[in-house]
Amino acid sequence: MLRITLAAVHLVALGLGLGAVLARGTALRESASNAALRRAFRSDTTWGIAALLWIATGVWRVVAGIEKPTAYYLANPVFHAKMGLFLLILLLEAWPMVTLMRWRRNFSAGESAERLMTMGAGRRIATISHIEALLVIAMVFVAVAMARGFGSRPG
Repeated sequence: MLRITLAAVHLVALGLGLGAVLARGTALRESASNAALRRAFRSDTTWGIAALLWIATGVWRVVAGIEKPTAYYLANPVFHAKMGLFLLILLLEAWPMVTLMRWRRNFSAGESAERLMTMGAGRRIATISHIEALLVIAMVFVAVAMARGFGSRPG
């Protein structure tokens, strides 16, 4: 039952995160307004929660050998490709995460959404968000290939 639960939560987190990062990017492409910025913040929070679930369930599945032994993953080049895509998402997310944390603080202190969103950073975060969404989709294809045995050594 643990195996099914971890796999299901991992997949739900994937869908939740994909929707959230797309919604964040879409909200930040809109005209600057309090409503758009609040939507971006809600979507960013959901993206963060999804990432935590994704990481926790993924690490648990690999380290605990729930479905396959840890050695299977460590020796599988397709798994390495999946982790490379994930690392790229994390690297891309560093600047938007810090920027949005600063925006939340400034917005709570009374700074206007118009001022925050019109400095050009909103559009850059929107572009990064949509690139991250494409990388998540690429990860799905790589994960499906790995689940079908690609990259594993016969034996």
